[in-house]
Amino acid sequence: MNIIAPEALGISSERLSLINRRLQAYVDKEQAAGFVTLVARDGEVAHFEACGWRDAENALPMERDTIFRIYSMTKPITSIALMMLYEEGAFQLFEPVSRYIPAFGNSKVLTGFGYMGAQYAAQSPPMTIHHLLTHTAGLSYGFFFDTPIEQMYRDSILRSETATLAEKIVGLAELPLCFQPGSGWNYSYATDVCGYLVQVLADRPFEDFLQQRIFQPLGMVDTAFHCPADKLDRFAKLYQHDVGSGAFHEYTGAPHIPAQDFTQPASAPSGGGGLVATTSDYWQFAKMLHHEGELNGTRIIGRKTLEYMTRNHIAPDLLPLEIGLGKLPGQGFGLGFSVVMDAAQTGVLNSDGNYGWSGAAATNFWVDPQEQLVGIIMTQLMDNMLPFQQDFRALVYQALDE
Repeated sequence: MNIIAPEALGISSERLSLINRRLQAYVDKEQAAGFVTLVARDGEVAHFEACGWRDAENALPMERDTIFRIYSMTKPITSIALMMLYEEGAFQLFEPVSRYIPAFGNSKVLTGFGYMGAQYAAQSPPMTIHHLLTHTAGLSYGFFFDTPIEQMYRDSILRSETATLAEKIVGLAELPLCFQPGSGWNYSYATDVCGYLVQVLADRPFEDFLQQRIFQPLGMVDTAFHCPADKLDRFAKLYQHDVGSGAFHEYTGAPHIPAQDFTQPASAPSGGGGLVATTSDYWQFAKMLHHEGELNGTRIIGRKTLEYMTRNHIAPDLLPLEIGLGKLPGQGFGLGFSVVMDAAQTGVLNSDGNYGWSGAAATNFWVDPQEQLVGIIMTQLMDNMLPFQQDFRALVYQALDE
């Protein structure tokens, strides 16, 4: 990868060097194993560095070509794939999901409990594809413990290691909705449904569509739904943050996100969180976004389509967004991306119009059209309570000279 002198891009190399110094401190304190970070401006990379360990126990260093579980950073890729089909006239955004996945026509909304048990209501309005892309469909994840629906998710076929994608999505449709579609925002399996919609609409396996229409054209050679045997030496170990001690230890699974074997092909490729990738691969995807949907002469998504996807689609009365107990002040949500609406409210250096997303193992990326800037941070730390994502973003912005 060609790396440009930061000063040529209006960035101070001296101030940019603070990124590694700060992240190395987390490694030295044994709070995190290691990181890979990338900063680009005007489509050129100014910083691409690794620090710490991809496998701390065996003293294997983090490398720039380390492969990571990107979890929910899969969502923007899946959303782009579905919108590619929208551009081809395969569906309309406000069509009912049941038109293409009939099982969702029978999904009921849990409204409460009476003396006879759970009470349900019919969908009103029907769940649409737009609801899926914006996480307003009434679906959930089974990550939390605040409603009986969460336990239903944990007890369902969604946790099966052998069920197919079609079987899981049909099983999801049998679970009750948390609220009427469009009346709330809830982070959920909605993007997994989007992945299955790609499979149905394109009439080919979801993973094949991604490979043929996105990964190959963009040169994302290490991005897939598992890490094959010949690349396992580059696959980072997954760790977990211990809130009590502040240290990290190997991740063994938890009720909200069970341990997942990424070394074997997935029986049900997850459009919401199933991909592995390198930092340079994800840079290819982010670079395409930065270039308004086109890269190296190949257009992946239309400029106006991407513009539409990266605007806020959430009604004011549903803001601020919340994931569990965590609020996302100053942010809305588009079609597969978070969108900064008021940079001053986000609590970190930012720009209005920024868009991006993160992953469960504390990976994160953003694209800033205003500053022509892209930032990517990769690590493998579940249940993270450390502010290194915020540190990284602040250190990137403080380095801008022009």
